[in-house]
Amino acid sequence: MAGDRRSSRLVALGVVATVIFTALGLRMWFLQVVDSPSLELKVQSNKTRTVKLLPERGRIFDRDGRILADNERIVVVTVAWEAMRDDDDRVELFSRLAPVLDMEVDEMETRYAGPVGSTGERTGSRYSPLLPMPLKEGVSEETVAYLLERSEDFPGVDATIQWKREYPFAPLAAHVVGYLGAITKSDAAQYKDLGYDLNERVGQFGVEKIFEPYLRGTPGFVRYEVDSRGAILRVIERVEPTPGNDLQLAIDLDYQQFAEQALETQLRLNRFITACQAKDEKRQLVKPQFPACSNLKAPAGSVVMMDYSNGEVLALASYPTFDNRWFNSGISGDKFTQIFPNTKDPDQSLLVNRAISGQYNLGSSFKPFVAYAALATGQLPGGASYRYNDQGSYTLVSIDRETCQMVKCIYRNALCGGGNYACRYGPVTVEDALAVSTDTFFYKIGEEIFSERGGQPILQEEVRKFGFGSRTGIDLPYESAGRVPDKESKRQLVEDGVLMEGESPNYLVGDNVQLSVGQGLLAASPIQLAQAYGALANGGDVNRPLIALALLSPSTPDSEQIGFADVSKSTVVLNLGLKNTVRSLAIPSDILQPIVNGLTRVITGPGVDNGTYHATTGERLFASYPYEDLPIAGKTGTAQGAASLPWNDSSAFAAFSTDATRPIVVSAYLEKAGYGAKAAAPVVKCMFMAAAGAATMDPVAPSNPLNTDSLVAAPERRLPSTRCLGGAAYGGRD
Repeated sequence: MAGDRRSSRLVALGVVATVIFTALGLRMWFLQVVDSPSLELKVQSNKTRTVKLLPERGRIFDRDGRILADNERIVVVTVAWEAMRDDDDRVELFSRLAPVLDMEVDEMETRYAGPVGSTGERTGSRYSPLLPMPLKEGVSEETVAYLLERSEDFPGVDATIQWKREYPFAPLAAHVVGYLGAITKSDAAQYKDLGYDLNERVGQFGVEKIFEPYLRGTPGFVRYEVDSRGAILRVIERVEPTPGNDLQLAIDLDYQQFAEQALETQLRLNRFITACQAKDEKRQLVKPQFPACSNLKAPAGSVVMMDYSNGEVLALASYPTFDNRWFNSGISGDKFTQIFPNTKDPDQSLLVNRAISGQYNLGSSFKPFVAYAALATGQLPGGASYRYNDQGSYTLVSIDRETCQMVKCIYRNALCGGGNYACRYGPVTVEDALAVSTDTFFYKIGEEIFSERGGQPILQEEVRKFGFGSRTGIDLPYESAGRVPDKESKRQLVEDGVLMEGESPNYLVGDNVQLSVGQGLLAASPIQLAQAYGALANGGDVNRPLIALALLSPSTPDSEQIGFADVSKSTVVLNLGLKNTVRSLAIPSDILQPIVNGLTRVITGPGVDNGTYHATTGERLFASYPYEDLPIAGKTGTAQGAASLPWNDSSAFAAFSTDATRPIVVSAYLEKAGYGAKAAAPVVKCMFMAAAGAATMDPVAPSNPLNTDSLVAAPERRLPSTRCLGGAAYGGRD
């Protein structure tokens, strides 16, 4: 039966190993290794010797049981430290081993004494001096037999059986699953206190890191009585290891693959777009010190797809990405540095999970929460029926004219008329303002909610209710809290030298005006954006995002379907998928409905007509979207980048299903990729079309073998069809 394939494979490996060891007649080998996990020696006294039995690590599955992380039993050749202490003996031994193991002597020296550092000296081995040094993993049984038959030629050389981590669908979900790595010097004391040997591999990223204590299992041991020469006399005690718990994630690998494809495809397409800066009334460049035009870089981005009813994360993609199998491949240090350069340029960083660690301005995608703040605090006279006459610009009224000579007091909408003038929308309600994304409506809120209330952080307090400025608590490492700017945070930014020299440490009305349109000192992540939009979708529940659904009993059997485990035959040890509502706002309908209506109009229209029709920011893009199959509401956002140059603009979009029976929320953020409607919105549109069954999706298949000759961290992913990205996108700033 297919469900027994995994057990059969292990039995077969055990038979092969037993035949080899019996043929060699090596009693020491038999006692230490046969039919056991990795055996690592630690001398406890001159009368006993304890051999640690490392357990099989728990496997990781997606929500349907696809095996995202598996284990393979491998043979590892080791060398006793005593055999390498003398330099001449070590060089001679390594020279003999090199052709047998197909390794360079320098690679062996690196394992022994560490890589060469900046001073020209080796930095020291990362392996424990109390345990034999692993020299090469994945050695064939023929090679092991050759070495052990000639022990006099290879003194101190031995072999053990260990578990090697496998990622069958890599590089899919690499930022979620993570990888294993050596225990770092900074973590050595912590892991030693937990009973780890310092040459064990531990979770260093993703759920491999977060759930390390559960996935690892409990080591066993064999304690031997030995004579004065160290020869084994008898077994005193044997305790078998307990395998680690298996882990089932909320991730749906079908959506995950589609999200990664849509994200990378859109970024690559936008690199062909040329953005040009605006001109003044004399047709001169506004910023003549910069080029007139430049191509978008579109270097990076992320996508989050969640169930807003309970917080389960269905997909979480970050680009650029990597193949987590590189961390198990045994490549040289030089090549590893080529693939994973240690760069300070955030655009080039592969190992940053931008969905949870990215710190971004959100642009107009932040406006729904400013609208909530204004309505909830009574800032708008008449509430949702209040109309503001938008004439394209807003002048601060709380600052006198003399001061306005020194600070910015006039704020304008995005450009209309082919970029010739600021858009003028006429009388608009909060619903209209969200639909067409007028800035001046929100500038007015930003000023008045600050100046009329004595500079109190009213706006900050209201938007924080949706989770901005705090970690969501997602079960992944390295999440950033973000920042909702206020007096304290701005003062700290100035003290830390983050802001430009000469910037006032005082939080000013202009800072609040910028915050009201998602700009300025605001910093938020795509996971926070998805969490916040999910709260709008479900009526006010701010749910903690959940990556993991359950810890399962060890050794979940394989399914008859290749690449799957049968999670129905495993026992739930700990249910991790319980809804965890951080905060329940219970938003009144007279506040929530105008916001949802405005966001719905972003998708469907209509815009506003004051003699000139102004389309909503998404109606042209979503004209081809099957709204009747899966109705949605959402908001575009464009975050201005360095020097407010258009090719530095980043794109945000978030949307949710208004059909509560299909509670999906999606957010996307594409860095330096242009307007919200032209970069992030198409990606989100694709995700909802996939959910509606209206997009072509590739079947998820196990990976091809890792090409260890490549210098590419991960192969390119493309949508099978770019049709879902299409639409006549709005040409304005949002």
